[in-house]
Amino acid sequence: MTETLPHWDVSPFFPSLDSRELTVGHEEVVADLARLVALYDRHDVRGGEPRSPTDADVAAFDEVVSATNDLMERVRLISAYLYTFISTDSGNDAAAGLRSRLQAELTDLTRLTTRFAAWVARFGPEALIAVSHEAATHAHPLRRAVRAAEHQMTEDEEGLAADLRLTGSTAWARLHGEMTSRLTATVTRPDGTFETLPMSMVRGLAHDADPALRKAAYDAEVGAWESVTVPLAAALNGAKGETIVLNTRRGWADALEPALFTNGVDRGTLDAMHEAVTASLGDFRRYLRAKARSLGHDGGLPWWDLFAPVGNAADAQVSWSEAVSQVSDAFGGYSAGLAALVERAATDHWIDAEPRTGKEGGAFCMPMRGAESRVMLNFDGSASSVQTLAHELGHAYHNTNLAERTPLQRQTPMALAETASIFCETIMVEAGLAATPADERLGLLDTDLQGACQVVVDIHSRYLFESALYVRRQRQALSVTELNELMLDAQRRAYGTGLDHDALHRYMWAVKGHYFTPFYNWPYTFGLLFGIGLYARYRAEPDRFRAGYDDLLSSTGLDDAAGLAGRFGIDVRSTEFWSSSLDVLRARIDAFESLVDTATPR
Repeated sequence: MTETLPHWDVSPFFPSLDSRELTVGHEEVVADLARLVALYDRHDVRGGEPRSPTDADVAAFDEVVSATNDLMERVRLISAYLYTFISTDSGNDAAAGLRSRLQAELTDLTRLTTRFAAWVARFGPEALIAVSHEAATHAHPLRRAVRAAEHQMTEDEEGLAADLRLTGSTAWARLHGEMTSRLTATVTRPDGTFETLPMSMVRGLAHDADPALRKAAYDAEVGAWESVTVPLAAALNGAKGETIVLNTRRGWADALEPALFTNGVDRGTLDAMHEAVTASLGDFRRYLRAKARSLGHDGGLPWWDLFAPVGNAADAQVSWSEAVSQVSDAFGGYSAGLAALVERAATDHWIDAEPRTGKEGGAFCMPMRGAESRVMLNFDGSASSVQTLAHELGHAYHNTNLAERTPLQRQTPMALAETASIFCETIMVEAGLAATPADERLGLLDTDLQGACQVVVDIHSRYLFESALYVRRQRQALSVTELNELMLDAQRRAYGTGLDHDALHRYMWAVKGHYFTPFYNWPYTFGLLFGIGLYARYRAEPDRFRAGYDDLLSSTGLDDAAGLAGRFGIDVRSTEFWSSSLDVLRARIDAFESLVDTATPR
């Protein structure tokens, strides 16, 4: 690619890392946290004997909630601002130092969160909601706070855990981020030349049209991950060990239970989704074997060809300006407001798209201030990276709808945080299919199914891996060899005959920083299938859907998944709903397989 890819501009928030504005902002939040602690102490915000709230308690509650929201708003901006530097330049010691210092200075905020939950439980959320407008507008967060209070250690123990986390799981996760963002690999190109590239670019070569280069990049990647497995295994063992100890002390039944609570999803919903996912694995294996045939393989697909382009996608490279235009046009088919967000993100320099040494891999969207976000991706010109742009801008659109909510009101669980992003991806896919002649859809279908396969099948393998990891970690720390074995077993069980079992990726446990957030992955599957289900509701009743969709996005911190889904007549506890979303993907697999076999007879 010869086009200059954009870097984001964060100067609207603070002029620079060493600016007086940032220093003052940092000092103010630390000072205001001390004042907030004093406020909590003055009103005795902590657990105690249950009692009915008095008028004085209601006044105290309103003051505490207002002050807490105000501080959380300003903390978010400073923390996010510092992370924009760290995520794009792992060698920025100034930003890393400031962020580490801020995290240490804000541990009291974690303590206050547990005290607030115990305080609400003392009065009961319903009693507060009945007498306080502030409580009524924060009803869902209050009810969740009471449930959280049921799984708290003593106030002193929670405070100690917050302090130790900085040198425990937080430090382990930071180690993973710093090591992986600095990791490079030397790729031997088909012409015999060597090139040392950052890992994000090496992984991007999995989309290259040259099969020899894809294989060379895979070999280089695996070799590079192997060189850092010992410290990354120590980091993963350390983080999971901490989680197991704290879950036990807090009275959770297992490692999954707190993740379900955090995501606003009950176990019955997750079981229904997994039942449908398991039933669909054979269909995704059909897709993978068909793709293998299209690339000239017998049997399963080797790992290095998972993202190989097929059909017209093999010759397609999309420029950055074309990618932005494609996303804007597709979004415009839904609404002018959604298309306008793309223009704003590009014009106001929200996006950092260039892969480079020191930059984290993957992609994310981070809310900053009000309706403003910043989007990071590693754009490589592939159709898949265009989809990633649409996905992350979907998150940005969600953030605009949450802008008027208070911090306590917009605490959106991961399972619902993927709603807008997946919906926007689906808009992109449907727009592309509608504009592409049937005999030219192979590449577009493959790009879509690549992503769906990752979210359904690969994430299922990650769920299997993490479930097994927690069981084993309760007994002892796992070696690199044991982690590799668990990863390979999970991949074999999820992908089955779809992949060549002699060409898997044993180090995927090291690649993904997601494992440092317990059971981070399955909410993506929830988001994909929920988003597809929402799109079906949109196609059935477009005007009615548009009338309620933005309100749904603004309310994702105000109800659990089942309650929000019910607004559109969706029963997430029903296996049938999840199966109906997977039927959309099955139909695309059927179309893909038919196109492959027409071009490549069995």
